[in-house]
Amino acid sequence: MAENASSSSDLHIIGADGELMLDGFESGWVEARTHCDHLGSLSLDLIHIPPPGTSCNRCQHPEENWLCLCCKDVLCSRFVNKHMLEHYQQKHHNLALSYSDLSVWCFSCDAYLDAQVILPLRPAYETAYILKFGNAPPFRTIEHPQGVDKEANA
Repeated sequence: MAENASSSSDLHIIGADGELMLDGFESGWVEARTHCDHLGSLSLDLIHIPPPGTSCNRCQHPEENWLCLCCKDVLCSRFVNKHMLEHYQQKHHNLALSYSDLSVWCFSCDAYLDAQVILPLRPAYETAYILKFGNAPPFRTIEHPQGVDKEANA
């Protein structure tokens, strides 16, 4: 049985063998990239997209679905039936937007992308936001110019 030892600053889960399994996942914060080399595969029309709430095109699951930003198919997450992951593996369509939290994932970079900073992603993000919430997304001050990846400068 695992022991949990946590503080306000970090979480440690110790397995039965005494091995540290997780460390520092307390905030759930993931730094999204501000640059991606795979934007050439984006659909040319990211304003006309299926609305959030669209079921998976393969299994009809109603939740945890992603929009392929290359062909605009809606497919379920790896936590449901993995249809978006299979789509990436078969078609090499590497960019997808989550209808759950409107995050953008690049399968090739294995990273989240900042859709408010990366200008070619903005139409899909803004349209999905409007379809989901009924109004435009709040304006966010951009701290890094487009194309500057903090990881590359570190």
